[in-house]
Amino acid sequence: MKVLANDGVSQSGIEVLEKAGFEVQTVTVAQDQLVNYINENEITVLLVRSATKVRTDVIDNCKSLRVIGRGGVGMDNIDVAYAREKGLHVINTPAASSGSVAELVFAHLYGSVRFLHDSNRNMPLEGDSKFKNLKKAYAGGTELRGKTLGVIGIGRIGQATAKIAIGVGMNVVAFDPFIEEVDIPVDFFDGQSLNFKIKTVSKEEVLKQADFLTLHVPAQKEYVIGKPEIALMKDGAGIINAARGGVIDEVALIEALESSKLSFAGLDVFENEPTPAIKVLMNTKVSLTPHIGAATDEAQDRIGQELADQIITLLK
Repeated sequence: MKVLANDGVSQSGIEVLEKAGFEVQTVTVAQDQLVNYINENEITVLLVRSATKVRTDVIDNCKSLRVIGRGGVGMDNIDVAYAREKGLHVINTPAASSGSVAELVFAHLYGSVRFLHDSNRNMPLEGDSKFKNLKKAYAGGTELRGKTLGVIGIGRIGQATAKIAIGVGMNVVAFDPFIEEVDIPVDFFDGQSLNFKIKTVSKEEVLKQADFLTLHVPAQKEYVIGKPEIALMKDGAGIINAARGGVIDEVALIEALESSKLSFAGLDVFENEPTPAIKVLMNTKVSLTPHIGAATDEAQDRIGQELADQIITLLK
């Protein structure tokens, strides 16, 4: 049986699959050529990340397909219900990348409260001629310890983010329409562990209390954070989105940054991927990464192995 990992898969995942007798192909096939390629090569398993879309045209026209796998959490690029109606298995790896995404959230947070995203732009240009000016410009930093992190969506990734926040010494408030309470175990290097209980509150309460806000929700039809929500937030708050593009109204976000209602934003995902709005890319108060939340070697190893194990269980 043949596996097409169209958006790539870790070497460890490939090795597990090949050991089980699968042929793994890692060629990247253009979206408009995907159906032809799958049919010509009799592909049984299609693995994707966020780039490749698996819509009804692929599902209807690829009779050899038995499994569609998403390396990651969100499956909004796959018509999941339709595929399952047609008898296909649809799998993902909801836990494998949680820690990596959470660490990226804090990379944006730590960088933003100390202006690293802007300093790293300007030091190469003016560090030798305007050192004292830059030192003054970036002097008013903020510590995270003792501040309140608001978490919108306290599923696996939200919990992993809350775990780091607790370790840093932050207060955590959370909203989730499906979860009333979570236990957050914080493990230490010497084998000790402490458990923290977080009871969710209303979205409005989170917005009002948070010094910094992080989003961990799936793609939505409407904005989770728009102008009304930003109005409820503290003046000078910061916001991080490493979840999905389109959950924040970017026009409202830029307006809030320009008016100093918000002090900064950290964005790993965008409304118009893969061509983010120029106003977002050029704003000096925005810390930017190109959708790399799960792009660590460790996460990709876990994703590849988890996908491989599921495929073997289903087909062998």
